[in-house]
Amino acid sequence: MSGKLGGAVIGYGGMGHFHVEKMCEVRGIGLRGIYDIDPKRSSEAQSKGIHAYESREALLADPKIDLVTVATPNDFHKEIVIAALKAGKNVICEKPVSLDSEELEEMIAAAKQYDRLFTVHQNRRWDEDFLTIRKICESGTLGRVFRIESRVHGSRGIPAGWRECKRQGGGMLLDWGVHLIDQMLTMMRAIGAKPVSVYGTCTNVTNTECDDGFTALVRFDKGPEWVVEVGTNTFVQIPRWYAMGENGSAVIEDWACNGKIVRVHQRTENNVAPISAGAGLTRTMAPRNEKTIHTYQLHKVKADWSEYYKNVVATLNGRAEIVVKHDELRQSMKFIEAVFESFRTGNTIRF
Repeated sequence: MSGKLGGAVIGYGGMGHFHVEKMCEVRGIGLRGIYDIDPKRSSEAQSKGIHAYESREALLADPKIDLVTVATPNDFHKEIVIAALKAGKNVICEKPVSLDSEELEEMIAAAKQYDRLFTVHQNRRWDEDFLTIRKICESGTLGRVFRIESRVHGSRGIPAGWRECKRQGGGMLLDWGVHLIDQMLTMMRAIGAKPVSVYGTCTNVTNTECDDGFTALVRFDKGPEWVVEVGTNTFVQIPRWYAMGENGSAVIEDWACNGKIVRVHQRTENNVAPISAGAGLTRTMAPRNEKTIHTYQLHKVKADWSEYYKNVVATLNGRAEIVVKHDELRQSMKFIEAVFESFRTGNTIRF
């Protein structure tokens, strides 16, 4: 393609607003308009000077549109994505891309059949907390990293809407889990590690239809084991990231990247005084002498969520390779299905 790409968004809800903003910010793409089934949202767009198509068919028939972003509820993704591909449009789909692997394969097959780009908005690969912990782990600062814990917790239960409806792909595993799992698999692919097994549990504290939280213990053929966890009924903050290595530990408390690195420089300690531990004493769990460790501030890795759209634009213009690939989408969806299967059966699922 050459020249400025024409972009459009189907679904002008919360994420639809986000995509409109990005299409207006990124060079090489211009927003042509939106379509939403809700007339109130169309009116809102028009009040902001954004063209609102009268129908999805009208949007897809516009020859000036090269790229369509689908930001509708999950259960409509497959139908709309395939219709857009058939209309000759390149497509970005919001996550979770599908309700299962079978639906995903239908979309990938359509992209191949109609020879168009199809990818998914895994924007949290550009989260600064993720990039910061990744840099720490890959830099060797902690030595050999043997465990990484990735957690997102809140206290308000599942938000209303599609997230609390099973048939629409609701629940935390498909909502937040798809992001955390994508981050984990992205880090592990970088070192050539493949998942070996997962043991997963889900919770139904605030919602009986969908999981309102989950925990997955993941082992790889090399590299660290992982704990990936989401909760919506937690009233004491849990760190966003915790990494343990042979030479130190790192904690990131929140998305603002508050935290620290503690690195040991002298393993042996003389005359360790025991501490009181419950009904007994312990030297093993006594805190370290400050002379044997160094504490460092975190240096946050700066990032820009617009990089996702910049990559899509560059790919469509033949200057780059798409970052979020089909095989990566397949791996994430299979992984999510394995967590559900582990919870259902109570067994560890092996890959």
